[in-house]
Formats: sequence, structure tokens, C-alpha cells
Amino acid sequence: MYTNIMIPVDLNHADRLDKAFGVATDLAKLYGARAHVVGVGQNLPTEVARTPAQFAEKLAAFAAEKSKALGVEFVPHVEVSHDPAVDLDDALERAAEALKVDLVVMSSHVPGAAEHLFSSNAGYLASHAHMSVLVVR
Repeated sequence: MYTNIMIPVDLNHADRLDKAFGVATDLAKLYGARAHVVGVGQNLPTEVARTPAQFAEKLAAFAAEKSKALGVEFVPHVEVSHDPAVDLDDALERAAEALKVDLVVMSSHVPGAAEHLFSSNAGYLASHAHMSVLVVR
């Protein structure tokens, strides 16, 4: 049913992704799908990495760690953004289109007051993407 699965990750909150990775792992094993870990970095230094190359290394290490722990190969993919706070949704949509994914498994937080006015990243992607989006809370 699914051939390419994308799991967006925020390396600042890698400890909150276990449920989404569990679901993505189960689906990848069930359908024999390829699994892509997508991170959005930026050109400026951040808490996670000082350069896009360093961000790519950290994402690759994270993907390798998850691959070993869960028994599914997670292929890392980096999108670079000038300002992820502004264009994260577009960067994730670009990555999904480029990777030709047919399912996005995305972690989300419990909605707060802000999400009643503005869509969360997961909500935006679920509403605007051309592929299926499974939001895991």
C-alpha cells in the first residue's frame, strides 16, 4: 500500500519522536516501504549545528541510530531553509514531493491556544499535502 514513508524530525526534540518512529517502523515493515528521515536545517548556526554540513552529519547519525534500534533503514534527507520558523511547512512539502513519498508519519504535540488560531506544522501538512499524512500524538 505504501512504498515511501517520510518522518519529519526536529533534532531539538528527538526524545519526543518515539511514537512516530514506532508507527513508521511498523508500517515500513508491513509494506516493505522505504523510510526517509527528513530534517530542516538552516545556514546560520543553531543549537543543533553550526553549519548545514554539520546538521547533515547529525541527522545521518540520528537516522543510523534509529535504523539500528528499530530494524528498518531510515535514509536521511536534509532540507536547508533560511528561516525554518517561517517556511518549515513548505520545506517539508518540498521534501515529500522530491522523495516521492506516499505517506508522512509526523509527530505532533497536544494543541494549545495558538493552534486554535494558527495551524500546527502537522495540521498544515495534513491539510495541504498531496499525500497521506498520519499525525501521531
